[in-house]
Amino acid sequence: MGSADSPAPAVALSPAPSPAVPGSFVRVAPAGRWPGLHAAELWRYRGLLFFLTWRELKVRYAQTILGAAWAVLQPVLTTVVFTVIFGRFARLPSDGVPYAAFSLTALVPWTYFVTAVTGASNSLVANRSLVTKVYFPRLVIPAAPVLAALLDLGVSFVALLVLIFSYGIVPNQAAALLLPLSVLMTVITAAGVGCWLAALNIQYRDVKYVVPFLLQLWLFASPVVYPLSLIPPPYRLAYAVNPIVGVIAGFRSALLGAGGPTTAEFAVSFGSACLILVGGAAYFRRTERVFADVA
Repeated sequence: MGSADSPAPAVALSPAPSPAVPGSFVRVAPAGRWPGLHAAELWRYRGLLFFLTWRELKVRYAQTILGAAWAVLQPVLTTVVFTVIFGRFARLPSDGVPYAAFSLTALVPWTYFVTAVTGASNSLVANRSLVTKVYFPRLVIPAAPVLAALLDLGVSFVALLVLIFSYGIVPNQAAALLLPLSVLMTVITAAGVGCWLAALNIQYRDVKYVVPFLLQLWLFASPVVYPLSLIPPPYRLAYAVNPIVGVIAGFRSALLGAGGPTTAEFAVSFGSACLILVGGAAYFRRTERVFADVA
């Protein structure tokens, strides 16, 4: 018999009857090569997801002086740097709006994306004791940092609105629907990428060194410092395969009334985000059986 500290193998549990009745049983079986996502089981463990999200928030701002103000300072200070370098010196176009507003409108969702992906990619390694000793749907672990980062997104969004109104810019009411869809697309993309990287990181620990470099490349592959209009029209549909393209273009169209994507471009970005999420969750569940052995 193994010791109390030996890792428990990953198993798939069929849903137990609730409440239990005499003669009922729980079937325990090895997970298949491509197990399902078990969305109903995730819903039953929503209390655990809430707890992990709340813990993520408390740990993030524990023993900090500024607390949640960092959610504002990071995109705002980056906007100052980008405005000086790309707006004043490089003189990149900004679709006819002040470059500070143009830049911050992209940096708010981008900063959320970076925070969520970075947290999710390290989530399994940070919670290895839970992975090896307790059964629960492992997908709640990378989902918690993605949900916790929404608080930062909300706080920084308020600062963005203040800047936009200070320039006298009125949000585009005709494109208002793009804003919630863009937020949803950001969350979907972050969750999908986070699942991919979390599953890879627990098996190959050098992934944590690759993530910052990957995100830096992704920044310049997205229209953060430059407008979507700089991309030649024949290539824009292929460029929209990057879901962050649709996110940033949607934010700018809804809030600034400029740089909006076409319906086809936005649809391609949204479809790409959904594929990333499904692929990431499927790969996460596929490799879940080895988490306890390598954690």
